[in-house]
Amino acid sequence: MDDFDFNQFPDFPELFPELGDELFDQPITVDKDGLIECPFLALRDVVLFPQMVMPLFIGRERSLAAINAANNNRENLIVAAQRDNNALDPEADELFAIGTEASIGRVLRMPDETTSVLAQGRRRVEILQFTQWVPYIRVRARVIEEVVDWRPNTEALMRAVLALFEKVVGLNHNLPEEAYTYALNLDEPGWLADFVASTLPVPVVTRQEVLEILNTHERLQAISILLAKELDVLELEDEIQSQVQQEVDRSHREHFLREQMRVIQGELGELDVFGQELSELREAVTKKNLPEGVRAKTEKELARLNAMPPMSPEIGIIRTYIDWILDLPWVEESADNLDVGNASAVLDADHYGLDRVKDRILEYIAVRRIAPDTMRSPILCFVGPPGTGKTSLGRSIARAMGREFVRISLGGVRDEAEIRGHRRTYIGAMPGRIIQAMRRVGTRNPLFMLDEVDKLGADFRGDPSAALLEVLDPEQNNSFVDHYLGLEYDLSRVLFVTTANYLDAIPHALRDRMEVIEFSSYLEEEKLGILNQFLVPRQLEQHGLADKKIQFEEETLKTLVREYTREAGVRNLEREVANVCRKIARQVAERKRYPRQITAAKVRELLGPPRFAEDIRPDVDEIGVATGAAWTATGGELMIIEVNLMPGKGSLILTGQLGDVMRESAQAALTYTRSQVDILGIDPARFERQDIHIHLPEGGVPKDGPSAGATLATALISAFTARSIRRDVAMTGEITLRGRVLPVGGVREKALAARRAGIRTFILPRKNERDLLEIPQHLRQDVEFVFVDRIEEVLAAALMPAAGSMEEF
Repeated sequence: MDDFDFNQFPDFPELFPELGDELFDQPITVDKDGLIECPFLALRDVVLFPQMVMPLFIGRERSLAAINAANNNRENLIVAAQRDNNALDPEADELFAIGTEASIGRVLRMPDETTSVLAQGRRRVEILQFTQWVPYIRVRARVIEEVVDWRPNTEALMRAVLALFEKVVGLNHNLPEEAYTYALNLDEPGWLADFVASTLPVPVVTRQEVLEILNTHERLQAISILLAKELDVLELEDEIQSQVQQEVDRSHREHFLREQMRVIQGELGELDVFGQELSELREAVTKKNLPEGVRAKTEKELARLNAMPPMSPEIGIIRTYIDWILDLPWVEESADNLDVGNASAVLDADHYGLDRVKDRILEYIAVRRIAPDTMRSPILCFVGPPGTGKTSLGRSIARAMGREFVRISLGGVRDEAEIRGHRRTYIGAMPGRIIQAMRRVGTRNPLFMLDEVDKLGADFRGDPSAALLEVLDPEQNNSFVDHYLGLEYDLSRVLFVTTANYLDAIPHALRDRMEVIEFSSYLEEEKLGILNQFLVPRQLEQHGLADKKIQFEEETLKTLVREYTREAGVRNLEREVANVCRKIARQVAERKRYPRQITAAKVRELLGPPRFAEDIRPDVDEIGVATGAAWTATGGELMIIEVNLMPGKGSLILTGQLGDVMRESAQAALTYTRSQVDILGIDPARFERQDIHIHLPEGGVPKDGPSAGATLATALISAFTARSIRRDVAMTGEITLRGRVLPVGGVREKALAARRAGIRTFILPRKNERDLLEIPQHLRQDVEFVFVDRIEEVLAAALMPAAGSMEEF
């Protein structure tokens, strides 16, 4: 440790009276070139100004040698600051070029084996050359004369500097009050600037910049700027310190008053507020019906709360924890309504169709009535397109059973703590959504709906779907542990119902714990029934038209279904009905004539042109144009496949935004066609000199899946054999390279789309025959279903006889 600046002592004789008349040496006489040569001392973290006196602590060997040489030779020192304070042996480029000639006074050896030297600055010098480096540094320097610049405003500037310095000394407790007194007696601007710069707590670089300013007026201006900045900082610190002190004083005062109040209330035999709260909390715990383990935990926390001082910050945490335990329904439950007839009536009144789901619920109620204590509550999962009534059906089930209904949405939940809660060690910890919902509903056997379970996410905070494994497992949920409570909570009496749009997004382990009930898209007939029974009456009532005798014709409702909506559910359908009602309500409000019988033409007038066209199919029997059927989230649709042959090199061109699976189906259909050239009567050379272009219209809609395989093969064979395809025939099925037709999904929706489009014959894989059982018998009467095992059967039913021949393939 060396060359540190302790306190800067400008008035040497006054602050060190023990030196008596022992004065510093005078400045060295310059040579004819205006140069001086002296030992050199590198300073760390300090700048010595002319006329200023300060102690220097010497620890480096080379610095101590320079001091001894200066004493022995009766020489002064040249001192300059280092650029890098950490440098032990600085080189020439690590030192500032402008320094100070200094005289040295008494040299004292300190107890820590360092040497203390009193030094007084004499004048500014510029280091020109380092003449010696060992055993100490000697330099040759040029004396710099400062420019004494007295201007008309110099006196005013000095007064301003003194005023600022007085404020700084008053706010900075590290500066002695005598510093301002000393500055007040300085009448030279340069000396005043040097003195203030040596006392201010500023960086070495800033002090060095002041040292290098030779014009006294400019130096004083720079000091005034430094003082203004320092004053701003000190005033801000003083303001903050005052605010802190006021807050501390207020806290001490409140604590003192509270202690006095407690003592006075004790003398009067009255309980304080905290004591009253404890008494009320203890009474609530006594009255609450709690399981034994929960009661023991609660009383333990209550004892901790009683032992804490009223001002302890942990009181709020414990109090909140006890409140959560008291608010939860540990044994409280509602009585189930197990009347099967009543439940059936409620479900039918609230929802049209959905017979499979209703039957499952009625079976559960019937078993609960016969064996109330032996059956576990099922975990149901409603899977289906949006708008098909999954969430509303859960509410109806709760009403039918007389249970409370609670619903939480899991869409976008990514944190496992949302399900299990946070541990109490965290600030702001609280239970998970399961426990929060149980507290809100107030009974331990509600119908609990977990909406959008397929929208759960997972990230670095955990996997919430994994946390649901315990909740939705009848073997485990009787002892569900929330991280916040740290107690076992019985969820076995809860009837859990989850909803999802897609089953594939649900993890397999979670899916295995649930009984999946699929919601298919509504048939047109079902939508018409929902319109008549629910949507139209509800919208008329909501728009104030219930007493206006407004009626929607049957054809009008069909127009709304076919031309203005294309969805699996009925949400958009209800919006369109509401749109019609709003326009009529406006006419009523404006006292205009309004229609009471809503026709299809009136709907088109009110809603504008139809948004969706009817399912299209070829107008005539064409070669290479086949009609397939596709499943979409909004129901079934017909799909036209076109094949054209043209001169080329045998390339296969696929267009229409097809997915990988559908492209592979096209390749399989072409391979099968080429393998059957002898049977089909096709010249094999045509595959080498003709390009094949397969196109699916509506190119803006992505298409994928294997179910178009049979349709692609039929269109290809039709194009190569020049046999037309019947326009009233549609088909679906996956094809293999050997010509087998494999089963596909979505048969119900596809068949109903074919019926809606006027298709007379619908070709299906034979293994899909069982899927037709889901379609009511009266809806199957208009369509002939042909079940096939091989593509030859498809061709026999779909292709017209070859031109000039009555024989079919």
